[in-house]
Amino acid sequence: MRKILGISAFYHDSAATILIEGKIIAAAQEERFTRVKHDKNYPYNAIEFVLKYANLKFSDLDAIVFFEKPFLKFERLLETYVAFAPRGFISFCKAMPIWLREKLFQKNLLIQNFKKHDKNFSDKSKIYFSDHHLSHAASAFFPSPFEEAVVLTADGVGEWATTTVSVGKGHKLEIKKEIQFPHSLGLLYSAFTYYTGFKVNSGEYKLMGLAPYGSPIYIDKIKNHLIDIKNDGSFRLDQTFFNYATGLTMTNKKFHNLFGNNPRNPNNEQLTQFHMDIAASIQKVTEEIMIKLAKSIRDEYKIPNLCLAGGVALNCVANGKILSEKIFDNIWIQPAAGDAGGSLGAALALWHIELKNNRNININDNMNGAYLGPEFNDEQIKNDLNKLGANFTYLSEDEIIEKTAFDLSKSKAVGWFQGRMEFGPRALGARSILGDPRSPETQKNLNLKVKYRESFRPFAPAVLKEDLTNWFDIEEESPYMLLVAKVKEDKIIKMNEQQNKLFGIEKLNIKRSTIPAVTHLDYSARIQTVNKETNKKYYELIKKFKKKTNCPVIVNTSFNVRGEPIVNTPSDAFNCFMGTELDVLVIGNFYLDKNNQSEKLITNYKNKFSLD
Repeated sequence: MRKILGISAFYHDSAATILIEGKIIAAAQEERFTRVKHDKNYPYNAIEFVLKYANLKFSDLDAIVFFEKPFLKFERLLETYVAFAPRGFISFCKAMPIWLREKLFQKNLLIQNFKKHDKNFSDKSKIYFSDHHLSHAASAFFPSPFEEAVVLTADGVGEWATTTVSVGKGHKLEIKKEIQFPHSLGLLYSAFTYYTGFKVNSGEYKLMGLAPYGSPIYIDKIKNHLIDIKNDGSFRLDQTFFNYATGLTMTNKKFHNLFGNNPRNPNNEQLTQFHMDIAASIQKVTEEIMIKLAKSIRDEYKIPNLCLAGGVALNCVANGKILSEKIFDNIWIQPAAGDAGGSLGAALALWHIELKNNRNININDNMNGAYLGPEFNDEQIKNDLNKLGANFTYLSEDEIIEKTAFDLSKSKAVGWFQGRMEFGPRALGARSILGDPRSPETQKNLNLKVKYRESFRPFAPAVLKEDLTNWFDIEEESPYMLLVAKVKEDKIIKMNEQQNKLFGIEKLNIKRSTIPAVTHLDYSARIQTVNKETNKKYYELIKKFKKKTNCPVIVNTSFNVRGEPIVNTPSDAFNCFMGTELDVLVIGNFYLDKNNQSEKLITNYKNKFSLD
C-alpha cells in the first residue's frame, strides 16, 4: 500500500493530500480552485490536482482515507439532542434530513463522488475512516522534526472530542486523554467571534487581532459564569449561556444579559471599545487555558517536545505565550492546523499507525515549507497573461529581484506570485502581497485600499532567519507565521501618556516602532522566518531589500481581498491586481506595472466577495 489519498470535507475547509511511500507529495484546499472561501464541499478539484501532480490516476490509489468517523459524529448529535430535549427541536429537524440522506451513509456518498474521477470505482475495501482528533494529532506529529513529542490538539469539535492530548514516538501515536463536547475551547472562542459580529469558523483571527486594542476587563465574568478552569487546564462550560449545542446561534439571551449587549450586527454596527474589551478578555482566558494545559502535560509526560494542531493552534498569540513561558524545549505547529490539515493527518495516520511504517525525520520538518500546491511554468503564465490582455515584461531572476526590492523600498504594494501555492491559511511568500514595513501608512493603505478589510487587522513581518533575534524577542524559528513575539526594545517607539489615552482604533496611527506596519498595538508581531533552503527567491528578495534599506524585514500578507480565498492561478492574481490598488504584480519572472495596464481591464473588486 504505497499511494494514499487523504480527504477532509463536508464541514469547512475541504482539502486533499497525496502520500507516496509516506512522503507528502501534494496538498491543497478546495477553496483555492472554486474561489469559495472555506469551501466545505467534496474536494473534487483538489483531488484532481494532487493526483495530477503525483502523476497518478484515481485507479492507481491503494487507499483513500476520510478524516473523521461519521457514525460517531451522528451518535454525538443524537445524544446531544436527547440530553437537551425539548430545547433544540428546530435545529434537530433541520439537521436530520441531511444526515439521513447524506452524511450518515458517507461511504456511499464518497463512492458516488469517487466515480467522478473513475467511473469504474467500486472497491469499498480501499476506503478508510480516521478519527477527527487523531487526524489532527497525526498531521502535527508525523511531519514534525521530533522522534518523540506530546501533541495537544484543540478545536471546536470532532466526533466527541474537543481537546486531546496524545503521545507520539517513532511511528506510534496514541490519544491519552480528551475533553468532550459540549465543553470546547474552540466553540467558546467562536461564541465570542459570533458575539462581536464576526463570522464563525472564519473571523476568529479578527477577534485575536482586535484584542490588543481592548482591556481584558471581562475576564472575571467569563471565569465566574461561563467556564470553570481547573489547575491542569481542563475545563467545563456552563451550557445555560450558550446555544451551539442545539440551536442555530452560538450564544443566547442569558449570555447577552451577562455582558449587557446583544451580538453586534456587522452590517450596521461599528466596533466599539466594548467589543475590543470583550476580544481582549476572551483572548487572555484562551491563553491561560493553553498555558495551563501545556504545563500540566509537560509535568505529566516529561517529554521536552510539543506539537500543536486543531483550529485553536492557529491562535498564534497563545502559541507565542506558550513559547515565551519556556514550558517545552521545542514547539512545532502544523501550518494547516485546521480541518484542511485533517486530510494530511488521516493519510499519515494510516501509513504510520495502521501500516506500521517508520518515519524519515527531517531536522526542519517534512512539510516542504508548506509549499505543496499548484505551480505554473513560464509558458503557462505567459499564455494566461496574453489571454487576459495584460501588459508585462519578462526579466531575469536577478533583474526581477532587483526591481521588486526597489519598488518595495519606495513603499509600493506588490503582488508576489511564485512557485508552489501554500497549504494552510497563511501566505508564506508564494501567494503574497508584500510591502514596506518602515512606512507608517502601509498597514492602513493595504487594509483599506488593497485588502478592503478592517483597518485594525495586523500584518506579518517576513524576516531573514539570520536577522530574527536582532529584530524580535524570539529565538525559535517561525516558518509558518504561527508564533507572536515582541519587537526588540531598541526598535520600539513608546507611546506617550497622551497617546495612551486615545480610543483603541485611534492608536492605530501612532508609530510604535521603526517597522510600524508590522508592529501591533502591544509591540508584538506575528513572525515568519525565511530561509534560503525553503524559498530561495523570497529569501533573495528580502536580502536585496535589506541591502537597499538596512532592514531585513518586509510586510507579508495573503494575496487576496477580504472574503476571497488566496489566489491560485495567474488569472486569479491578475484579476485581484486589477481590482485593487496594488501597484505592481510579479508572477514568476513576469513584471507588471499597474500604470502600464489598459484602463478597460480595471474592475471593481471591492464588493466581489462577501464579508468573511
